[in-house]
This record gives sequence, structure tokens and C-alpha cells, in this order.
Amino acid sequence: MNNLPPLAERMRPGSLDDYVGQKHLVGPGAVLRKAIESGSLPSMLFWGPPGVGKTTLAYIISQSLYRPFFSLSAINSGVKDVREVIEKASHLKELGETLPILFIDEIHRFSKSQQDSLLGAVERGIVTLIGATTENPSFEVISALLSRCQVYILQPLAEEDLLNLLDKAMKEDVVLKDKKIVIKDHEALLRLSGGDARKLLNIFELLINAFDTPEIILTDEVVLEHVQQNMALYDKTGEQHYDIISAFIKSMRGSDPNGAVYWLARMIVGGEDPLFIARRMLILASEDIGNANPNALLLAQSCFEAVNKIGMPESQLILSQTAIYLATSAKSNSATTAIGAAIALVRQTGDLPVPLHLRNAPTKFMKNIGYGKDYKYAHSYEGNFTDLDFLPDALRGTQIYQPGNNAKENESKEKLKKLWGDRYKY
Repeated sequence: MNNLPPLAERMRPGSLDDYVGQKHLVGPGAVLRKAIESGSLPSMLFWGPPGVGKTTLAYIISQSLYRPFFSLSAINSGVKDVREVIEKASHLKELGETLPILFIDEIHRFSKSQQDSLLGAVERGIVTLIGATTENPSFEVISALLSRCQVYILQPLAEEDLLNLLDKAMKEDVVLKDKKIVIKDHEALLRLSGGDARKLLNIFELLINAFDTPEIILTDEVVLEHVQQNMALYDKTGEQHYDIISAFIKSMRGSDPNGAVYWLARMIVGGEDPLFIARRMLILASEDIGNANPNALLLAQSCFEAVNKIGMPESQLILSQTAIYLATSAKSNSATTAIGAAIALVRQTGDLPVPLHLRNAPTKFMKNIGYGKDYKYAHSYEGNFTDLDFLPDALRGTQIYQPGNNAKENESKEKLKKLWGDRYKY
């Protein structure tokens, strides 16, 4: 039995009727099922978390339509691999054969040039592209390719789906069906899986292999005891993913470069997507540093762009430099609190009218009824400043922005006091 594939692979469904979850897409009468049954299949992107069946669904589609299935992973494939597949597909077209489905896993990791290499073949229908991504395709897939694909959102599997999957495995798997397994508690199993069917089956197989007894009884305590002993130090798709990125962010927010670099290293060694790390630092640069050090946002943006262009392992140097810079920078959350206060004010007061002197007046009629009247152009006055009200009349005098207590914003605070007098009281 040692030569058998893992349980998750043994339980991979072979048809839509066996497929677990995603009823909104492949259930009776659902949109994707209709497309499959009609044989009119568009190129598409499957967007959803790991372990919800993106790869499996793509393969089932190809088998249902009797179409060749070419599969690439964006982690270890490049433009050369894409072109080889397109050449094979073009040859099939010349022979009048059925055109293939090209499945690309983690398509968000493809660079712009790699995604560009797909465009011609997709546009001419030489291949039907199915791309799988865990990231929002609006941000990670080039617009030209995105416009040629239908996006389908796959949801995390529900508790019922996961329990049905375990039950099916115990009854039908070639190994498990001969064992007496009793699941007394399932909370720990479901929590550790995080809605990921592949992870659930991997954990379940790990547990079963740990016992050499006629009867295997699984409780939450047993599950946690055995899984914690065997889990990797970092799981980029599970609970530790969120715990470690939280520790990383809090270390930088707390001005501890040692903690920041340590948790960064944990993510790098664990195989975390470097763009995910860079994206979180970009957010922190505004959320926790803001105008205490405006250069932090510029460096974080440069870091994101450099990581996107260079890739690993060299990007670990750029990530480290940026994390240390952000951790040692002056801190301010004034931009965060200001926009929060402003949004709360808008929700409280509703759609207050724009004062007439701030309205645009592109026509003579608008000018005649007072649009733009009494507006003062700041650059026409000394110091490029003139005393004018910029809030709705009902909010006149309201103070939303509260500068942080740091060198840069203390300087801004003094300037605002000088310009506005009593309107800005700190």
C-alpha cells in the first residue's frame, strides 16, 4: 500500500456528480454546468481559496467534453512552456482534432509578459484557458486577458461538504474502507482544514497512519495532539498564515526590527507569496506610519514593484530592507483615524449639499445661479492661502484630522494653527 498516491489524490472526483461543493456553479441548472453541457465553453478564471477544487473542476470539464488537457503551474513554468503548449494546440487544429483546455495553476504568479503570451491563442480559440488563482484577478491578471475570460468565484467548502467527504473516504477508499474508524468529534478536524478539502484529507490520513490498532477513535484532543506534532512550522494556507502575518505586522507597528525580520524569515522559509508580504507592508506604510514619514509609502511601493519584477530568492533582500525601514520609522495612525472619522461623519449626516462657492460652473446658467461665486483661488493670494470654508455649511468648524505627535506632523500642526487659527485647535 505504500506505493499508493495520497488520500486526497485517491479521492479526487472524476465527474460533476461526484464533485463536492460549488453548487452555485455546477449544481443542476447552474451557470457553469449549463456551459459545460452545451459544449460552448469560454476561457475562464477560477478564483477561490486553496483546496476548494479548482484543479479538479478544470480536469472534470476536460473529461466531460473529451478535450485534451494541458496543465502548467505558474510557479515553475515560463513563456517557453506556454509557447510549447500553444504549438501543440495549433498542430491539433491543423489536423482537425479537438482543441485542448490549457489549465494554469496560480496564474496570478505569471508576469505580464507571461500572461501576454497567452492572449493570441485565447483570442483565436486555439486553446480554452482555465486559470486558477487565490488572488483577486482584477489586481493580478492583465486587463486584456481578464476581458477575454469569464470569472467564476469558488467558495470555501461548507461543514456539511467536508463531513460528507470524510464519510465517503471511510466508505470507499481502498485503504480506509477496511479500517474501523470512529469520529467522535469533528471540530478540530474542520478547524485545522480551514475549508480546504485537500488539507482535511491529508490531516485525516496522517492521523489514521499514526494508529496501528483494530479500532481508531478520533476526538478533538487526539487530533490536536497528533497534528501539532507533525505540522510544518509554517502553513501558508492555514491558521498560522494569519497568525504569523499578524505577528509580522505588529512587530513593525511596535518598532521592533528583530521581530519583523524573524517573522519575515518564517514566511520566506515557509514559501509564502512574496507579493502578499509586500502588499501588507504597503498597507502598513499608510495605516501605521502615514505622514510621520511619507517616504515609507514610497519605499513600500518600490518594494512591491521590485518584488514583482525580480522574484525569489533575491526579493528576500528587498523585503528585509523594507521591513527594517518600516519597523524603525516614526509612527502615526492619523491618516487611518481621519478617514475613519470622516466616513462615520458622512454616514451620520448623509448627503450634505456642496457649498455654492465650491461647485463647478461650466455653463453660464450655473454661474448665474451662484455656482462658484465667492470662490477664492488660493494661488492668487500671499502664501498660496486664503481663508475659505471647504466643508458643507452644516459641518462648518468640524475638526476631523488630528495630527500625530511626531516631528513631521508637529510641523504640520504648527502650520495649520498659523493658517487657520481657531479652526485647528490641538
